[in-house]
Amino acid sequence: MFEVELQPFEDEYLDLPEIQYEYLDHTADVQLHAWGGTLKEAFEQCGMAMYAYMTEIEYVEVKHTVDIEAEGHDMLSLLYHFLDELLFLFSAEPFLIARVIKINEFDTENFKIKARCYGEPFEIGKHPQGTEVKAITYSNMQVHENDGKNEVFVIIDI
Repeated sequence: MFEVELQPFEDEYLDLPEIQYEYLDHTADVQLHAWGGTLKEAFEQCGMAMYAYMTEIEYVEVKHTVDIEAEGHDMLSLLYHFLDELLFLFSAEPFLIARVIKINEFDTENFKIKARCYGEPFEIGKHPQGTEVKAITYSNMQVHENDGKNEVFVIIDI
């Protein structure tokens, strides 16, 4: 089994972002719809939406951080690999569930992301079990970059 190394988080204050996502019905799966003032915010919100689908996110405390990197060959593959890295964090020891995701480097020319995830290991009993996310899909994946409202749509396999 793979293990992820958690770093302790000791900052007294972390600004919790406003929720800017929703879940759209889709046959046998669910579609994440996330948005933000920038594409970076929309990607962050999409990652948090996925975690919030797996548990009630308000029960997740910010105790640890993990840094991740993702890259792709275009914007869709970058979003796919970013979410896949986040799903891997939940699937590997110690099963991190992030309450906040902050992208520190968002390179839209070379399609690379460096991000920090803030959360804690998932614990049955503390964190209500939501729906297991099996995989990220490319099916009907969309990235829209507009002035003021940037949106992403991703169907996750549940």
